[in-house]
Amino acid sequence: MEEIYKEYSKKVYRYLLSLTNNEDVAEELLQETFYSAVKNINKFRKESSIKTWLYVIAKNKWIDYCKKEKKSNEIEIYEKGQDIIYDKSIEEDLLIKNKLLSICQKIHGLDEKSREVIYLRMFTNFSFKEIGSIIGKTEEHSRSIFFRAKSKLKEVLKDE
Repeated sequence: MEEIYKEYSKKVYRYLLSLTNNEDVAEELLQETFYSAVKNINKFRKESSIKTWLYVIAKNKWIDYCKKEKKSNEIEIYEKGQDIIYDKSIEEDLLIKNKLLSICQKIHGLDEKSREVIYLRMFTNFSFKEIGSIIGKTEEHSRSIFFRAKSKLKEVLKDE
């Protein structure tokens, strides 16, 4: 389980951070996710990848947190640009980061399901089948949500 934690903890943390927009809550939910995974490893049926299973656990922990805190299930894309490293000038780096921030703000303007699917597809490279498993829909449904959301984003970005 230690190897699994090393391999997936940062990615699951970023996913939780995108859902909570709060570093402390994301860290707490990450710990709960892996605690639950360790506790229930014998229930893992290998019907999906371990990665997908962890994301489903993480999402369920977030939903439980929202219910407990009586918060809305609004998803916010949180982008600091910390992990982005460029071999370009400071000006080019700032322009790129500003464009990324603008795109993230546009993603934030989408409905909840669209934001979640866009995040899972673009920022974590999940397949549509894996996304479907995470959001509790079919592969085709997740593909449809993604392409509709992508079209909306293209429209909004074209107008800028």
